[in-house]
Amino acid sequence: MGNHPGTGYEGDVPTITHRNSLGSELRRWRDARRMSQQELAVRAGTTQRHLSFVETGRSVPGRPLVLRLAESLGLSLRERNALLTVAGYAPAFTETSLDDLVLRPVRQALQQVLTGHMPYPAVVAGPHGEIIAANEAIEVLTEGAAPELLASPVNIWRLALHPRGMAARVENLATWGRHVVEGIRAQSVRHPDPHLDELITELSGYLPVAPPPDRDYIGFAVPLRLHTPDGTLQLLTTLTSFATAIDVTLAELHLEAWLPADQTATDLLRHRAAASAVSGDDHRL
Repeated sequence: MGNHPGTGYEGDVPTITHRNSLGSELRRWRDARRMSQQELAVRAGTTQRHLSFVETGRSVPGRPLVLRLAESLGLSLRERNALLTVAGYAPAFTETSLDDLVLRPVRQALQQVLTGHMPYPAVVAGPHGEIIAANEAIEVLTEGAAPELLASPVNIWRLALHPRGMAARVENLATWGRHVVEGIRAQSVRHPDPHLDELITELSGYLPVAPPPDRDYIGFAVPLRLHTPDGTLQLLTTLTSFATAIDVTLAELHLEAWLPADQTATDLLRHRAAASAVSGDDHRL
């Protein structure tokens, strides 16, 4: 039985429609990555001639080559699945709910990381900044925030920059806030997402119009300077992701943690943790 152009595909043999769509997507991603055919071909272990034929629909790439091309282009697991689908193949990576039993070890590991980061604040967040879990020290960031900003699901970026969130207590909002927004913008440029673009527009509107100072850092990084009733905290932000994840849900999570930038912040956070009563809030995954 033969394949019929534009009518789907049989088995693992893409139709002409899929081939043409794949070629367009490959060219779009190459342009976005500013990568030549030759460079992509070398990275993916094929020839420029073969890649040229794939992009023009004259050659049918096997599923392994499509996966190598996607990886070489630095696509996320979700984007790799989309490229496979465009090519006429089934997705390669699962997307499991965090509540699924198969991810129970992951939830437990993340909870241990959050607990181990005490007395410093840390959260596990999704791809659009939504908080999945947090440790008790996060209260130093949420105190005084408007109730609507703390309604589930809490968005850590909106909480940070909204005038009724942390922003009212951030002493270097112009500089620190710009770095937060630019980090999200860089993520959206590399992995285009309309929802992220909407967030960037919203968050940018919360920042001061005046340009940030030229020198608002501590020698190697821009700290978060946060006013608290106990004094001003200087915190450094760290981001950690699952680089070897093969599940879409897990790959899109990141751990956002804050570390003290000086001894004053260290002492203040330790004092807060020691003095505070055990919270009744459940931050577990």
